Amino acid sequence: MDTAIFAAGCFWGIEEAFLQVPGVVATRVGYTGGHTEHPTYRDVCGHDTGHAEAVEVTFDPETVSYDRLLDFFWQIHDPTQLNRQGPDIGSQYRSAIFYNSEHQQRLAEASRDRLDRSGRLRRSVVTEIVPVSTFWQAEEYHQKYHQKHGGGCGF
Repeated sequence: MDTAIFAAGCFWGIEEAFLQVPGVVATRVGYTGGHTEHPTYRDVCGHDTGHAEAVEVTFDPETVSYDRLLDFFWQIHDPTQLNRQGPDIGSQYRSAIFYNSEHQQRLAEASRDRLDRSGRLRRSVVTEIVPVSTFWQAEEYHQKYHQKHGGGCGF
């Protein structure tokens, strides 16, 4: 098994989307990319932690490649929006790929560059590609939120 960490707006919807990908065996939502230890949802929404809402994807590389996960990531959000996705606004909703190896970094950068050159998007990709720092698991009520409650990404 391998892991990948993506941020693309509200983590509820991103988690639900990745759970539909064959080869994804587990997910958990949380916070990463910031400076506050043990952040809570309230902390992250306060815009002082530097963290993004993110999903950690555990996948079987024999079934789904990291490249395929990257392709899926680009399809499920707008990577040209800075610090927002749809109605969700703030740096915690930024688009980011948190790589855990040089191999993932190279693949993510190549994938981003291909997308940028493709002409498919009207604006340039603003997605951050940065090394993963500590991934802080979000509160239990956020895990598999759509499966538990259905609905959209907002309170």
